[in-house]
Amino acid sequence: MCGIVGIVGTRPVAPQLYDALTVVQHRGQDAAGIATDDHGRYQQRRDNGLVRDVFRQKHMDRLAGRMGVAHCRYPTAGCESSAEAQPFYVNSPYGIAIAHNGNLTNHKQLVDDLFRTDRRHINTTSDSEVLLNVFAHELAETAGDAPTPEDVFAAAGGVYRRCRGAYAVVAMIIGHGVVALRDPHGIRPLCLGKRDDLHGTEWMFASESVALDALGFEFVRDVAPGEAVYADVHGQLHAQVCAPEASLTPCIFEHVYLARPDSMIDGISVYKARLRMGEKLAEKVLRECPDHGIDVVMPIPDSGRTAALAMAGHLRVKFREGFIKNRYIGRTFIMPGQAERRRSVRKKLNPIDLEFRGKTVCLVDDSIVRGTTCGQIVAMARKAGAKRVFYCSAAPPVRYPNVYGIDMPSAPELIAHGKTVEQIAAEIDADWLVYQDLDDLIECAQEGNPAIEQFECSIFNGQYVTNDVDDAYLTGLEAARSDTAKTSRNKKRQHEPDDLLLETRAGD
Repeated sequence: MCGIVGIVGTRPVAPQLYDALTVVQHRGQDAAGIATDDHGRYQQRRDNGLVRDVFRQKHMDRLAGRMGVAHCRYPTAGCESSAEAQPFYVNSPYGIAIAHNGNLTNHKQLVDDLFRTDRRHINTTSDSEVLLNVFAHELAETAGDAPTPEDVFAAAGGVYRRCRGAYAVVAMIIGHGVVALRDPHGIRPLCLGKRDDLHGTEWMFASESVALDALGFEFVRDVAPGEAVYADVHGQLHAQVCAPEASLTPCIFEHVYLARPDSMIDGISVYKARLRMGEKLAEKVLRECPDHGIDVVMPIPDSGRTAALAMAGHLRVKFREGFIKNRYIGRTFIMPGQAERRRSVRKKLNPIDLEFRGKTVCLVDDSIVRGTTCGQIVAMARKAGAKRVFYCSAAPPVRYPNVYGIDMPSAPELIAHGKTVEQIAAEIDADWLVYQDLDDLIECAQEGNPAIEQFECSIFNGQYVTNDVDDAYLTGLEAARSDTAKTSRNKKRQHEPDDLLLETRAGD
């Protein structure tokens, strides 16, 4: 997952893009970048690090212009050096900068097509650069001296025809406008906002509605699957569905963990969905063990809090904050490398011993992926004096890799892969482990928007909605994206001679 933002405004946009990136920082803390159009001149700053660390005042002063796109990165395949921080840019046609959230499942085939047919060179391992070049080639095929909305829609149709997988995209066409694209299944989120001032209408695209709220934009709607929405430099908005067989199948894990609780995604309140997850968990506990003996329900902060609060209320037991979170440690799930995740858990959470001592505690987490965090948390609860430790997951067992932009690439790295619930409970040393049922999870999200008939749930059921993922693809993905593969690449990069590392610091 990544965070993307695009603004066509009537005032300088760089400060607004910066603020928006800080709001969606939870979607990617590995790298950040901003690109602007300063009267037809392209300006950018991008590098590894948190938003607050990448940008200094000298960078913001240089990012002039009233139109721009921005990105915060969370690495999956490749995408580990600062040279692959986004936005990416090509100078033909017109000059185009792109920020992309998702993953292309036909990345390798597209690279070959771009080289052999489109005569375009790809300089990184990122599928985002591939998507940019596909869009640029398609736009060059139809547009004249200036792209019309029809030209943009034709190019978008080419992207939808050629690119498979998950992608939410904002692309800035220098001197002309910003276009937003969302894949034909609408897997990754993307929304549209509007703000009127004395100088005209401003348009904003963002991964989550909370970014619109923070900047004072009015939420207009979500970008539809297979749609292109084009905001031109004159403040005019143009929209057209360009994919012939588009249907909304959004990623349900956005509601479990990825999105902020104060966001609305595809008409669903993330907060309300998580409350319902807690209620469903409580119903399952009462169904399976009416005499559960739970003294207190505790959340694993922060993403487990909403479900835990609802669960405690439904069970009519005390809700307590048993762990205090260090706010200066990032989200451990999206940290690169198992060793780094393991080291960070103990630094991130500290137990309040009095809340555990002599009690049967029920710990509520949003999900269990690798098991790194929950095993250490159970150990901390026992050391703090808990009599018994129950562990509840607001999501079903994560048994399959994700191929749509979330870093769950290797099945053997998933604690639930090939194991029973009892085996997992023993591995994390929990007295009782309760997982959400998939049907209940779907119902929790679907209640917010009954018009959504299907969700992308592949990490739970192994069913990939793009119908192009087979065992060979998953094997190749595991070889490229497992923690072992990433560690090997990092070691190799550290031993490369300096002359091979030139130009890796992008945008200085």
